[in-house]
Amino acid sequence: MGQVAMGQNPAADDILATARDVATLQNQNLTGNIRKGNQKIQVGLYLMGEKIQFTFLSSKTGKWEPFEMRLKEDHYDLLEKKDGKTVQFPDSKLGQAIEGTDLSYEDLAMHFLYWPNGTVVGSEKVKGQDCWKVRLQNPGKGGSYTLVYVWVHKKAGALMQVVGYNGESPAKALKQFLVNEIMKVGDAYTLREMRVSSFDPRTNTTVGLTYVEFDKPKAGGPQGVR
Repeated sequence: MGQVAMGQNPAADDILATARDVATLQNQNLTGNIRKGNQKIQVGLYLMGEKIQFTFLSSKTGKWEPFEMRLKEDHYDLLEKKDGKTVQFPDSKLGQAIEGTDLSYEDLAMHFLYWPNGTVVGSEKVKGQDCWKVRLQNPGKGGSYTLVYVWVHKKAGALMQVVGYNGESPAKALKQFLVNEIMKVGDAYTLREMRVSSFDPRTNTTVGLTYVEFDKPKAGGPQGVR
C-alpha cells in the first residue's frame, strides 16, 4: 500500500484510499488461497486498467468464477458476467459465502471500503500498532453489514482490522477481519495473511474461521480471467 501523509486530523477518505490498495497494489496482481480447515480455494485479484477483477476456482464447476469492480472518480460499480453479458452484481448476492467459507463476495471485494462519508472516530492500537479508526455506514446498497469500523496503520497506511456489524440497536458484530501479516513490495505495502472470524450475534461467540493468504507478486504473473 502506498503511504499517505496523515496529520493530526486526517480525512477518512485519505485514510481509506491507502487501505483500498489492499486489493490493487498499484500495478501488481495478487494470487493466493482462501483456507478454511482442510479446504483451500485458489483466489486472485488483478488490476486491469480502471477495474479490479476478483476470481476464485470453484470446487463445484472446476472453473474460475470472476467478478469485477470498475472504479470511477466519484463512484464504483460491482459487476459480474451472466449469459455472456456483464451485468450489475446483485445486492442479494453480496453477502453470500464463497465456497462455504467465512468470506463472502463483498468481503473479497472489500466492498465496504468504498462506502462514502466515512468518519475518523479516534486512534487505537491493533496488535501493538498505532491505527486510525474509521466509521463507515452502509449507504443502502445491500450486503450483510449496516455499520463497519476499519483500523488503518498510521505510518504504513496498511489495513489492520475490520469489524462489520448488523443493523440492530445496539449493533452486534457479525465478522472480524484481522490482518496477521503485511508484506512490502517495492515502496508499497499489501496484505499477506488475514484471519476472518464469523460471530453469532446473539451470543457474540465465534462460529467460523477462515484465512486469506496471498503470495508475493511476481513480475509477469497471471493477468486475470478474460
